[in-house]
Amino acid sequence: MNKTNKKVGFIGCGHMASAIIKGVLDSKFLEQPQVIASEIIEEFAATKKAELGINVVTDNKIIAKNSDVIFLATKPNFIKAVLNEIKEELTSDKLIVSIAAGVSTKKIEEAIGKEIAVIRVMPNAPAMILEGMSGIVKGKFATNEHVEFVQEFLSQIGKCIVIDEDKIDVLTAISGSGPAFFYKVINEIARAGESLGLEYEKALLLSIQTAIGSAKLMLDNKLTPEELIAGIATKGGCTQVGVDFMNTANSKELFFETIKKTADKANELGK
Repeated sequence: MNKTNKKVGFIGCGHMASAIIKGVLDSKFLEQPQVIASEIIEEFAATKKAELGINVVTDNKIIAKNSDVIFLATKPNFIKAVLNEIKEELTSDKLIVSIAAGVSTKKIEEAIGKEIAVIRVMPNAPAMILEGMSGIVKGKFATNEHVEFVQEFLSQIGKCIVIDEDKIDVLTAISGSGPAFFYKVINEIARAGESLGLEYEKALLLSIQTAIGSAKLMLDNKLTPEELIAGIATKGGCTQVGVDFMNTANSKELFFETIKKTADKANELGK
């Protein structure tokens, strides 16, 4: 799919949709006239129009009729009703991209009742600062060309990977819910520093910036996580004492169970 003159519409213009729109406009991947969105409340639509500089309407059918790519960005429980509302406007040359959590490509395809390309995306909160991590699932009628377009599109707000749909719950647990887990770890480290005499604000800044730097170093480095740890945790040193304690406290089991329970719940909600 060539992005030139491609019209992209968003049904729903909340925080995540707005982040995606800002990312593709700021990067010049798309120009403002190529993007349109809908919100059912007129006041909110007007606010989003002023904020994003795009046309924001209150009729979902306008989005479906005038867009080549249609993002479903409403709450999951509204997806069926929205698809029922717009399906007469949906033709085989359009691409549906859903960011609704827990709604499978099969459910969307069945609700449409036509052979239309569907791609499911699981973004996460850091997309709002263009540091997102998204997972892409290819529907039954989607082509590799559709996937490539969505990959390029989402690369404007961070990074993305393509996965099989039966792995979406694990991805949800790691990247969808993951920010909350990292917030908790960062805060717990800061609170430990506070308990040991540091001012909380200073301990929190230390923890946050260390997390940012460590993540960037790991992302840019060809060394494995184990090799990076070994490079800091020298034998007999203070870091090694901390790593040894984490191993003794079975941090591996803690994080495994955290991800497993989260993934199990995501699977339950998707049924």
